[in-house]
Amino acid sequence: MGERLAYYEIKDQVAIVTMDHPPMNALDMPTREAIGEAFMELDRRREEIRGVILCGAGERAFAAGADIKSFLELTPEVAKRRLARSHQIYRMIEDFEWPVVAAIHGFCLGGGLELALCCDLRFAEENAKFGFPEVNLSVFPGNGGIWRSMYHLPIGKLKELVYSGEMIGAEEAFRLGLVEKVVPTGKKIEASLEFLSKVMEKGPLGVRAAKKVINRVRDMNLSHGLELESDLWANLTATEDMKEGARAFIEKRKPHYKCQ
Repeated sequence: MGERLAYYEIKDQVAIVTMDHPPMNALDMPTREAIGEAFMELDRRREEIRGVILCGAGERAFAAGADIKSFLELTPEVAKRRLARSHQIYRMIEDFEWPVVAAIHGFCLGGGLELALCCDLRFAEENAKFGFPEVNLSVFPGNGGIWRSMYHLPIGKLKELVYSGEMIGAEEAFRLGLVEKVVPTGKKIEASLEFLSKVMEKGPLGVRAAKKVINRVRDMNLSHGLELESDLWANLTATEDMKEGARAFIEKRKPHYKCQ
């Protein structure tokens, strides 16, 4: 795909999206647009894949936040416009049809952590560092980091991280629920592929519907959430995959899903 700030490759139905903005994968707007473009292309090829891994190139960082140099040119109007566009790109990742795993190494800070929080799961190498250092620049996480963190962190811990700008290591991030798995250095892609290989053995329509429900019910009250669950669950009974899964279970064999 040529020299790009973000690119992808597809292998065995898994797309690996790589951010490549040396040396720290700073998320300036061109880099964010490149990430968004990669996911838009993958959306057009969604029948070819069943999962996505998002990672950073180089040895130092998944993504170490925003491009600070660009802050000097900001006005409230420009900032609002850029944030709105960033929100669109991040929601595209969050709502992508198939599971997205953030494979994290090195620094995952500020906008980089906000990006990782858009993914379904976060697998971190043991050398990873997490934090919201924005207060050092007299701002705060503005790309959805506060809102999304509240589904993972106790409110007091979130305030501690945001107010202080301090970093935490991978093990503490795991203990707090910010990441789902800590893996040895150099194993982030391997661990992500291992997980997605398990997911791909399951009914793809069920996985896809489950992601939609999980992402949407957190913004709903109980009655609306139950209605959404019921509607999507009931719709799955009309699919051949659901019937195949039931037959395979009864016949004690491995199912053969066709995403139909």
